[in-house]
Amino acid sequence: MTAQKEAVEKKEKLTSYEEMKGDLFVWLQALMVCLVTLIVVFTFCGRVVGVKGDSMYPTLHDGDMLLLRSVGYTPKQGDIVVLNKKSGVFDEAIVKRIIAVGGQTVSIDYAAGTVTVDGQVLEDDYIAERMTVPPDPYLSIQEVTVPEGSVFVMGDNRNHSSDSRDQRLGTVDERYILGQAVMVFFPFQDIRLLG
Repeated sequence: MTAQKEAVEKKEKLTSYEEMKGDLFVWLQALMVCLVTLIVVFTFCGRVVGVKGDSMYPTLHDGDMLLLRSVGYTPKQGDIVVLNKKSGVFDEAIVKRIIAVGGQTVSIDYAAGTVTVDGQVLEDDYIAERMTVPPDPYLSIQEVTVPEGSVFVMGDNRNHSSDSRDQRLGTVDERYILGQAVMVFFPFQDIRLLG
């Protein structure tokens, strides 16, 4: 009877071990599918980018992590985008707001602290403070008609932002846009969608 009992226990242990191996295999397969899906999504549909600096304050803060939408994105006025145009001043991706798209005319009036697009003063309640004359001589562009296929971008912290007003950057070809920032997902207490 003991030999038979030992055989039954051995068979039960073997079955339990095989079940555990099967479960582990299923979990590993699921993990691999998730990993491959994430890689494909972030490679072709979106990206994750970190904010460096305060040029988009108060909308974004230094260290915020953004989720970008890349595929099927058409730039439009008001969108927050990440672009990567190497210009000597900008050696890495920068985060800015689209002020105007191709065909629109931008006028900057430092005395009034306003930005006008096609004759309409922007309702820019998202900026950090009233815009003043920049001390940087490169920030000299005050009026421009944006070429088709390009955008004019500015930081929300206008007095502390190098952007399309800088003649070294100027208007930016849409092909340099990595994507639209759709969400802040880190730090976790600041998780929010960007409109």
